[in-house]
Amino acid sequence: MAFACGKLATQRDCEKAARTPILKPLQGRHFGGFSPRSRLDESSEFMMRTYSPKASEVVREWHVVDADGLVLGRMATEVASILRGKHKPMFSMHMDTGDHVVIVNASKIVLTSGKADSELVHDYSGYPGGLRTQTYGNLLSRKPEDAIRRTIRGMLPKGPLGRQMIKKLKVHAGPEHGHEAQNPKVLNLPHAKAR
Repeated sequence: MAFACGKLATQRDCEKAARTPILKPLQGRHFGGFSPRSRLDESSEFMMRTYSPKASEVVREWHVVDADGLVLGRMATEVASILRGKHKPMFSMHMDTGDHVVIVNASKIVLTSGKADSELVHDYSGYPGGLRTQTYGNLLSRKPEDAIRRTIRGMLPKGPLGRQMIKKLKVHAGPEHGHEAQNPKVLNLPHAKAR
């Protein structure tokens, strides 16, 4: 940056003025004609660019979780985080950067402190009088896959992005799953174990 010091300026003033960035007016509609992005000279080597991942750069892995003896909510938060991709450095809120998750032994999931009898699940058909209510324990005994999928879905973004993320979740009531060809890695969640 070219800077000419006058005769009355001290050496320290010259160095400070040389380090001060010059504000440039913007062409667009911004308040006052200046923007924080215009503080650095365009030829400066210190300008940083924000990284935005592309869909072709996302590498998806497969994880398998054994839900035997795990607490539903604690397991669901970890699985939702992996489905979103928050464990990756390339995480971006507006993109699906997450991995696939397979949950086995869904019928052996645990609810703590009597929530199986006190927590209610509501389904509404959209018609008058079409509200169906049941306890979480009843839903877990009848359809454990739906109970886990419903819990994890509530922790994902709402809208098209969340619907795309929930498709990467596979839930099985028993110990068998048909995804051996994807070579899933075992995901241990020791803090989600029921105490």
